[in-house]
Amino acid sequence: MSRLTRSMSSELRKVRATKLWWILALVLAGYSAMMAATFAFIFSSMGEALGSTGIELPAQQTAGLVYSSVTAFGYVIPLLLGALMVTGELRHRTLGLTFTLEPRRGVVLVSKSLVLLAVGLLLGVLGLIGAVAAGAPVLVATEGDALLDSSETWLLFARIVAAMAIWAIIGFGVGILVRNQAFAIVLALVFTQFLEPVLRAAAQFWEWSAEVAKYLPGAASDAFVGSSAMNDLSSLDPTMPTASGGLGMWGGLAILLAYAVVAVCAGWLVRWRRDIG
Repeated sequence: MSRLTRSMSSELRKVRATKLWWILALVLAGYSAMMAATFAFIFSSMGEALGSTGIELPAQQTAGLVYSSVTAFGYVIPLLLGALMVTGELRHRTLGLTFTLEPRRGVVLVSKSLVLLAVGLLLGVLGLIGAVAAGAPVLVATEGDALLDSSETWLLFARIVAAMAIWAIIGFGVGILVRNQAFAIVLALVFTQFLEPVLRAAAQFWEWSAEVAKYLPGAASDAFVGSSAMNDLSSLDPTMPTASGGLGMWGGLAILLAYAVVAVCAGWLVRWRRDIG
């Protein structure tokens, strides 16, 4: 067994030894179900009202808006998990013991990243199950189309799960940099649930600010997924600039991965190589 494999096995046991991951998984599944059901009702049952205003959403776009609520609103969960997994070790001073057992800190960094990537994938799957379980029946009940037999829908599912996994890595990097567990929680919640949504909404009123807002992490995530209530504002309101949705799928993936790489590398340079007190 290689050093990396042993380290990954140890990190996986740490995740499984706490209730944090499955508590966050339940929260994500419930939150995704609530948001998906809400969007399904709004965009499907109110089709006639939207049509009278000149707004018409295709069935595939409606289904995408419903299912992508997992990433559009729930990405804070893997972000929190990644941050708490490292700040918890710093708080309880167990990371020093980990470095004693595996002195190659780069091996520990890579193993933690890979394990969190896997856990992020699992969170994405569970959140998606919640969204589909609640959103699809509401779509059908309101004479919409769940489109679960569409290849485009399943590709959307794959991108949702991948985006959630990347958010866990971003959270890991943020946790290394922040160190303080309470501050990491507050920072994640304030930025994802208030600051970035407000900035993205306000930025849509000017072309230049909409262009800049495309590169915010949540906007990049939505662009990669390919469907989001935030990124689709221009299609719901023709007066808004279309530049806000111009990153594209691969551009969004590149920017999101860049955030993950920069966060982890910055953590390595600033904190990880120092003595752990």
